[in-house]
Amino acid sequence: MSDAAASHLMQTYARLPVAFERGNGSWVVDTNGKRYLDALTGLAVTGLGHAHPRVIAAIAAQAGRVLHTSNLYEVPNQARLADKLCAVSGMDRVFFGNSGAEANEAAIKIARLHGHARGVKRPTVVVTDESFHGRTLATLTATGNRKVQAGFDPLMPGFVRAPFNDITAIEKIAENEDDIVAILVEPVQGESGINISSDDYLPRLRAICDANNWLLMLDEVQTGNGRTGTFFAYQQSGIMPDVVTTAKGLGNGVPIGACLARGAAAELMQPGNHGSTFGGNPLVCAAAIAVIDTIEDDNLCNRATELGARILNGLRVGLKGNNNIREVRGKGLMLAIEFTNDCTHLTRAALEAGMLINVTHGNVVRLLPPLTMLDAEADELVSRLVGLINRA
Repeated sequence: MSDAAASHLMQTYARLPVAFERGNGSWVVDTNGKRYLDALTGLAVTGLGHAHPRVIAAIAAQAGRVLHTSNLYEVPNQARLADKLCAVSGMDRVFFGNSGAEANEAAIKIARLHGHARGVKRPTVVVTDESFHGRTLATLTATGNRKVQAGFDPLMPGFVRAPFNDITAIEKIAENEDDIVAILVEPVQGESGINISSDDYLPRLRAICDANNWLLMLDEVQTGNGRTGTFFAYQQSGIMPDVVTTAKGLGNGVPIGACLARGAAAELMQPGNHGSTFGGNPLVCAAAIAVIDTIEDDNLCNRATELGARILNGLRVGLKGNNNIREVRGKGLMLAIEFTNDCTHLTRAALEAGMLINVTHGNVVRLLPPLTMLDAEADELVSRLVGLINRA
């Protein structure tokens, strides 16, 4: 992109100086023909890798039939996708939007409807420090990062914050606050550096919600669609949420978000309460159906577990003894290398070395490889990244 063309874009992104023109599997190629091993997948989006044949076929076939009709009419692909999502999740109903932020907006609206149905005048949702739920005004308020909130005051009322993975703090809120109607939490915090909740965190949140008639709402925008080793991360905890949101990997690159609910929470939204012009259109639903079918048919949830363990172990062995490393951690294919100091320079250094990675929270290298990555590619990623870090 020329400087003249770039100057007409709002300066909302600090973009790296590279543009990609094609990709295949775990690799992308820039406009100069250089290949890069993609360990970021568009921020956990292209979980099936680039140019997956089943997704290509689904999009091409649907594009030749109809792209959009609106939600004034029945959308058969949308109904089929909702059936598949409910089958893999155990939920009852789905609302489709275009992004994770929209899915979380729907969840927040469900929480407020739940509160008003209980006679709560100012329904309040518990959210956690260091969380990330989106950049709309409601989801920005729910997000636990003052840096991304700066400049957008006044933020919305209706949220109270607790430290992540701290049950005692939630119990104190339950004792002292009368207006709480729901908890919104990520099972693994992605944007703040792959912070993984303890094994008993979700079960104990479930118990608190049951005791207080709160909704347990899980943001699985990043953790969903097989990335942590099950289709949704909560399926490893033995509990069911009342509401779960997802997006990112559901469309493998086409914009889609979904808010799923069960039980009474699934019946709160009625005609006129919510909507989306483009949400759940025939094209994106066709792509998402292909994604779910591929995850199931190719056993990619188990593959995420195996591949994540392979990469994690390789990184731990290769970085052992490096005093700049505080911790190497992961859950499935959400992996992090936490440094003792700032490591933001590694994003560009990795780009020059032919790798796509991300540094988040200033000192955490975040890796989100595709679920379809080959063992040899995983080993190459580890070798390249360990060499880069140890030479730095």
